[in-house]
Amino acid sequence: MVWDRQTKMEYEWKPDEQGLQQILQLLKESQSPDTTIQRTVQQKLEQLNQYPDFNNYLIFVLTKLKSEDEPTRSLSGLILKNNVKAHFQNFPNGVTDFIKSECLNNIGDSSPLIRATVGILITTIASKGELQNWPDLLPKLCSLLDSEDYNTCEGAFGALQKICEDSAEILDSDVLDRPLNIMIPKFLQFFKHNSPKIRSHAVACVNQFIISRTQALMMHIDSFIENLFALAGDEEPEVRKNVCRALVMLLEVRMDRLLPHMHNIVEYMLQRTQDQDENVALEACEFWLTLAEQPICKDVLVRHLPKLIPVLVNGMKYSDIDIILLKGDVEEDETIPDSEQDIRPRFHRSRTVAQQHDEDGIEEEDDDDDEIDDDDTISDWNLRKCSAAALDVLANVYRDELLPHILPLLKELLFHHEWVVKESGILVLGAIAEGCMQGMIPYLPELIPHLIQCLSDKKALVRSITCWTLSRYAHWVVSQPPDTYLKPLMTELLKRILDSNKRVQEAACSAFATLEEEACTELVPYLAYILDTLVFAFSKYQHKNLLILYDAIGTLADSVGHHLNKPEYIQMLMPPLIQKWNMLKDEDKDLFPLLECLSSVATALQSGFLPYCEPVYQRCVNLVQKTLAQAMLNNAQPDQYEAPDKDFMIVALDLLSGLAEGLGGNIEQLVARSNILTLMYQCMQDKMPEVRQSSFALLGDLTKACFQHVKPFIADFMPILGTNLNPEFISVCNNATWAIGEISIQMGIEMQPYIPMVLHQLVEIINRPNAPKTLLENTAITIGRLGYVCPQEVAPMLQQFIRPWCTSLRNIRDNEEKDSAFRGICTMISVNPSGVIQDFIFFCDAVASWINPKDDLRDMFCKILHGFKNQVGDENWRRFSDQFPLPLKERLAAFYGV
Repeated sequence: MVWDRQTKMEYEWKPDEQGLQQILQLLKESQSPDTTIQRTVQQKLEQLNQYPDFNNYLIFVLTKLKSEDEPTRSLSGLILKNNVKAHFQNFPNGVTDFIKSECLNNIGDSSPLIRATVGILITTIASKGELQNWPDLLPKLCSLLDSEDYNTCEGAFGALQKICEDSAEILDSDVLDRPLNIMIPKFLQFFKHNSPKIRSHAVACVNQFIISRTQALMMHIDSFIENLFALAGDEEPEVRKNVCRALVMLLEVRMDRLLPHMHNIVEYMLQRTQDQDENVALEACEFWLTLAEQPICKDVLVRHLPKLIPVLVNGMKYSDIDIILLKGDVEEDETIPDSEQDIRPRFHRSRTVAQQHDEDGIEEEDDDDDEIDDDDTISDWNLRKCSAAALDVLANVYRDELLPHILPLLKELLFHHEWVVKESGILVLGAIAEGCMQGMIPYLPELIPHLIQCLSDKKALVRSITCWTLSRYAHWVVSQPPDTYLKPLMTELLKRILDSNKRVQEAACSAFATLEEEACTELVPYLAYILDTLVFAFSKYQHKNLLILYDAIGTLADSVGHHLNKPEYIQMLMPPLIQKWNMLKDEDKDLFPLLECLSSVATALQSGFLPYCEPVYQRCVNLVQKTLAQAMLNNAQPDQYEAPDKDFMIVALDLLSGLAEGLGGNIEQLVARSNILTLMYQCMQDKMPEVRQSSFALLGDLTKACFQHVKPFIADFMPILGTNLNPEFISVCNNATWAIGEISIQMGIEMQPYIPMVLHQLVEIINRPNAPKTLLENTAITIGRLGYVCPQEVAPMLQQFIRPWCTSLRNIRDNEEKDSAFRGICTMISVNPSGVIQDFIFFCDAVASWINPKDDLRDMFCKILHGFKNQVGDENWRRFSDQFPLPLKERLAAFYGV
């Protein structure tokens, strides 16, 4: 009898009984709850990895040792999986072959747990680049699908599903001779299999290839969709979930194929969104979110709105499980400390320098702070959030046309006697705020007072959602006379900031920050009262909410600015902030929000911050120095020193910018006594863009505050600034550009040698299509400033930038930066008048954007306009100015007499 090689291999290797017992003992111990025992086990397992056949023992326990209990066998397989992940390339050939053949022979084990473990092991080996080196794996698994034995079929499908999830890209490449051409038609046959588990695997496998528009699937797309429809009413939730997931992805990828069936698909998804199984309902609910982003949404859904809106609204109620998880029955928990895993990591937004615009300085980059985020401790995404998000997006699609479907429901919900129903109504009201604002205005005089009342509801979850919904209407509240809504809203929100429930405190703090952004200086009359509350909250809050409180204080400072600089306010606010500052260690991440907060406070208080600035300044410099030192150690010996968290350095640089901006010339003494400029020289060359971004912002601020200390370094800094004028890194480029402009104003004619390092890049950026507005504005200002101090060097290029220069600066407010930039352009025009001739209409338009230019600047404009008019003669000027839009014509005539 002739054994083939594989079988012979099995017969050659037999476990040594003593070794086997030792490993089983370890496997048993590792299931112990005691962490010390687990650690010892971990060390022993690591040592065993030195024996070449250790992994043979592990696969033996998993597949052959049927006498052992399943958890132990499975654990053995999972340890083997980790070894494969870590050391697969060092396995001897014999061991690798043994493991592979054992896996394929046992994929049909009678235990679902063992089958799943073998499947995970196969996938892990496959993902280690072994799909190429294991050519019989896919054919073998595919042929096992046809097995009469359910366990074998299910095990093989389970493994295939995992391979499709982990190795989708390589399956669709030429490396493997395109196995999907065989696999996908094969999977489609199993959509009609009598076992729900197998049907579910089959759909899940094909689903992996939708988003990538895999060719093999696109060839069978009609048959795939037809098979999906056939599964629409499947009794197995997992199958229905996968069908819904497929349809959601097909919306993005093959809308053309779904369109003919759209009516039926929408009807089906309406049913599924109300599925008894919440996982199915959630998958189906994603459909509305995805559809709302498609241009055809408006036409497709309009006839279904009467059915869809009630379904979404209904999905916005807390489920019983949610309420248990949210401890919805716990009203007072303010004295219970937070568990550390509840606290989300915070990301610091590095400083970016931007211009103020005419439309009252509201930046158009919308920070999505107001997304529906009211119960972040439950699994992050659930039916409630998905339904609310879908309603929000649909409100933005249909605007006020949505209201006839929503208002009748709202009436019923908002005044309902059951708190869960009422709470969902308040969430609905918040979700439609952005899209339906116009149509809601007539109802707000009645609704806002009702909501303000709900802020003192006896259920904490009602109070917290009300905070969020009111913040969504803050813009309207602020537009009304302050006594009508702003004052009562503020009074109640401040009470909620001191609520006895932590979730309410958090929601109130976030809502108050939004209100601050909208109300700005409207809050000045109430400052004492506001500060009183925020300072009291310091003594009351647990860890997580403290971090949100810092944000509310920082936003307050940004909103009221120098109005905060009164001795009595400073006396209230600074001691608790400095006390926290002194308590925190340099390695504590809580420094981030506190530093951000202090940066806003320092900028607002200006000279009022002087008594506090020295220790704050010193610590920031130390943080930068420490981080740089740690980074150098890590670069030199990465195995001995770990990389530092550079966020500490970024936040510190940003706070130094805030100090320089707030204290102005008063920071000079501190800079003189420190090595900050040497440190900045290193930061400007850091690999991490955010570090460079913040160091250029600080460079610009120090240039304005105390140039005498910056000047000796200019020769070192300018080449670095030049290489960072790379619009791939927008914020870095933006801040470098701004700093160059500030430096040129201080340097004057001495800027000359540095112009060649930067001018060409700047002209290239200003002519870049699709560059962000802020970058274009800062670039235009810097080009103007360079031309102001060195007109002979810059003017020759006038023709290459005058048009985009004019269009970028016509929308920004009159200010010092705009003033210096326009002086520069006028000076350059006088040096090179022919550079502006072709685009003179753009120059006229830019000049007309000034509301109140200084007298001497107005004279410069006059001179250029009249010079041009005289040069071309009255007749030509009339023909030229007839092209002007009327407002422009009138303005130029009124202001400049042309």
